[in-house]
Amino acid sequence: MDIQKELQNVQLFKNLDLLTNQAVEGFISGMHKSPFHGFSSEFAEHAIYNQGESTKHIDWKLYARTDKLYTKKYEEETNLRCHIILDNSSSMHYPVQKNNSFNNLNKIGFSVLATAALMNLLKRQRDAIGLSVYSDSYEFYAPEKGSERHHQMLVHYLSKLTFKTQQNKTTKTYTYLHQIAEKIHRRSMIILFTDMLQTETENQALFEALKHLKYNKHEVILFHTIDSTTEEEFNFSNAPKRFTDVETGEVIDLYAENVKDVYQKQMKEYIKNIKIQCGQYRIKYVTADIKTDLNKVLHTYLLERHIFA
Repeated sequence: MDIQKELQNVQLFKNLDLLTNQAVEGFISGMHKSPFHGFSSEFAEHAIYNQGESTKHIDWKLYARTDKLYTKKYEEETNLRCHIILDNSSSMHYPVQKNNSFNNLNKIGFSVLATAALMNLLKRQRDAIGLSVYSDSYEFYAPEKGSERHHQMLVHYLSKLTFKTQQNKTTKTYTYLHQIAEKIHRRSMIILFTDMLQTETENQALFEALKHLKYNKHEVILFHTIDSTTEEEFNFSNAPKRFTDVETGEVIDLYAENVKDVYQKQMKEYIKNIKIQCGQYRIKYVTADIKTDLNKVLHTYLLERHIFA
């Protein structure tokens, strides 16, 4: 998947200025008041000093060289630090796709494209972006930086993820979230893309790892990545099917209709419990249904979070 090409299909970027002016105009003035945005100043240019102006920003070194008074002009920049975490286990490569494209994404493809879109927005605000990728190993780590070279490196790495099929790669979310938490020392926004499907440990232990991410007062957002049609609704034909656990290799033969009602009930309860625990730990929960237009997911997130204005 060519991420740069696919991003052109995301209307969010074509209409970013319109979105900013119409939907989040008020967010800009409040952005620097957010506890996750600080204010820093970056020198932009010199301007001739006009009598009566504050002398606070006069460049006295330049005055010594030129015998003329100039003031330093600054431009505001946000300094949000954001670390995005991707679950790259085998279950995230469901459903199997020969070629991920904007209109035909599996969970990892959706997560990669959404990550690239968020990175693009963060880049526009001159924010520092970091990335971690894990499955049954800690596959990739890049600390938060804001340079163009760093951004392009991350985009290049993300592009490769959609081409690699993960065979029997289990999900060790519990293990690696703890490790990632230890790496992020400065207060940051942490965004996690995962399907919350794992066999390593119980959900309570998993949320203890998520809680660890909150330890240093980070803002944590969970994008629960799911194929609602099959994983939530269990919509399969009623022909006999063999279902294979892509992470453990275990198989089960059954008629979908025979278990559909029970499955839906248990999955609904499972998702409800995830949302409840996210609320208890003050973790922002966002449903990332790969069958939903990516624009709708990002727009919803923008309007709820008020941070990417």
